[in-house]
Amino acid sequence: MCGIVAYIGKKPAQPLLIEGLKRLEYRGYDSAGLAILNGGLNVCRAVGRVANLEDKLEQTGGLQGTVGLAHTRWATHGGVTEMNAHPHRDDKSGICLVHNGIIENYSVLKTYLQEKGHVFTSETDTEVLAMLIGELYEGDLEKAVQAALREVTGAYAIAVICEKEPDVLVCARKGSPLLVGIGSGEYVVASDASAIVAHTTQAMPLDDYNVVRITREGFRSSDIHDVEVSPKVMQLELDLEQIELGRFEHYMQKEIYEQPTALRNCFRGRIAMEEGKVVLGGLSAYAKELVRAGRVILTGQGTALHAAMIGEYMLEDLAKIPACAEYASEFRYRNPIIEDGTVVIAVSQSGETADTLAALEEAKDRGALSLGVVNVVGSTISRQTDAGVYLRVGPEIGVASTKAFVGQVAVLSLITLFMARRRVMSADQCARWLEQLQTIPDKVERVLEQSDRIKKVTERYCDRENWLFLGRGYNYPTALEGALKLKEISYIHAEGMPAAEMKHGPIALINEGMPAVFIANKGRQYDKVMSNIAEVRARGGHVIAVATEGDEEIKRHVEEVLYVPEIIEPLSPMLTVIPLQLMAYHAAVIRGHDVDKPRNLAKSVTVE
Repeated sequence: MCGIVAYIGKKPAQPLLIEGLKRLEYRGYDSAGLAILNGGLNVCRAVGRVANLEDKLEQTGGLQGTVGLAHTRWATHGGVTEMNAHPHRDDKSGICLVHNGIIENYSVLKTYLQEKGHVFTSETDTEVLAMLIGELYEGDLEKAVQAALREVTGAYAIAVICEKEPDVLVCARKGSPLLVGIGSGEYVVASDASAIVAHTTQAMPLDDYNVVRITREGFRSSDIHDVEVSPKVMQLELDLEQIELGRFEHYMQKEIYEQPTALRNCFRGRIAMEEGKVVLGGLSAYAKELVRAGRVILTGQGTALHAAMIGEYMLEDLAKIPACAEYASEFRYRNPIIEDGTVVIAVSQSGETADTLAALEEAKDRGALSLGVVNVVGSTISRQTDAGVYLRVGPEIGVASTKAFVGQVAVLSLITLFMARRRVMSADQCARWLEQLQTIPDKVERVLEQSDRIKKVTERYCDRENWLFLGRGYNYPTALEGALKLKEISYIHAEGMPAAEMKHGPIALINEGMPAVFIANKGRQYDKVMSNIAEVRARGGHVIAVATEGDEEIKRHVEEVLYVPEIIEPLSPMLTVIPLQLMAYHAAVIRGHDVDKPRNLAKSVTVE
């Protein structure tokens, strides 16, 4: 959600900033802009894609200078207009900034600033912050930023420049991610490592309330009260090849096909077959607490919540521990009961999801042991939890999550077995589960080979505007995920639900030819699913079944069958979700939509 790039160094800033914005396009945005210092402050903004900003810069001859900042905006306060696009500037002091997040008390601050004579030209909360810094500016940009942020309520990641201090860049963060990439005589500030990695692999992630003053000679890290903070520099575990499209047409397509490799990387070094156990270094220090845990709460949003629901089922089924999956956005506000021995697992691809961070903070305040299941190394959730396990599936650029979902389910499977082996499961039993787990990457490859067949099935139905996705047990959350994928990128209305729930109301929606996708792989509730299929077909619905290889009987009861290899039921979502991902992808392409930049969506939702 939104993207920040800023630069100070010796190179021309404009091409570097534009390149950085392009690497952040996947996050979702509706306008873009940049500002460069060169004897004065020059700003250029445009509605729409970064390409529109490039065209406008070309028409005006471009902007020269070696200090600047840039932004892609996802509208919150104010509509999608050029005046609301970032960067925003103070009308008096020559201060200019870009901002991710939301200033909750902007209205009060705006009234105060208007009384001081400031004139606003946009509807944004960001312009308020720019003018507040300007109002407090007395010749020291760093101190003005610190003073302004002491008055602010809300979330922010900001980069700030000033005409009167042309060799200084100041950045700060609370609740929204920001990194300072450290090069030789140059610094690249960005909200995502993908905008930094082309220039340096050394970066300093900012913690909440950090303020960093940067010049070409070095930087100073402090907090908003001007107390110095020791910088924490890390190595970025990312390379350019991972974020390039290569032979694929879209990032989502690339990431769907990366899933076998992603799973192998996820499992590598974590499965000890000879000993019949799971090795998770990130949890080893808390093994005793996990064995004694009385309850596990898993929390996330969207795709991460669907993975968490599968984790809930596995923990109760295999580790014999009470578990529940919770919407992070609801958990924080409903006065949750956290008893002694409660473990809270925060699930998030980016590790920056605002709702999940808020839920995590609430759980920690109430005494829960906190674990993170995240993909991005060094992200906020990974730093704020007591322990955790990284997905290791590589960067996910596509807005619609694919490989992160299977990675989350895989990691939750490992955590479940880690706990089950120590609580109720013998070494031989655990070894049998691990053996099954290791077969999944090869089996995913077999499902991916059916892409052309899945495309043909999708072509028959992608003109229909209402779909159902139905499953039972472990594949009820998979049905939710399949419906979400179709909604996100093809804009087809899709509803996921437990198959048994259909006859309690939603069956009224079924009409002639309505596509109903059933996850009907072999399992404990197979016969029940077949009965639900019959109910849909009796009312004219057309059934697309995801079934287990070798199940020939199901062909007599459905219009289309997509097969997945046989696997033990709790692990089946990592296979059954693959045809649903491909179906959504092909539907979006056939319907002519921008797969990687779906309307109204952002990759990392960093505001509540």
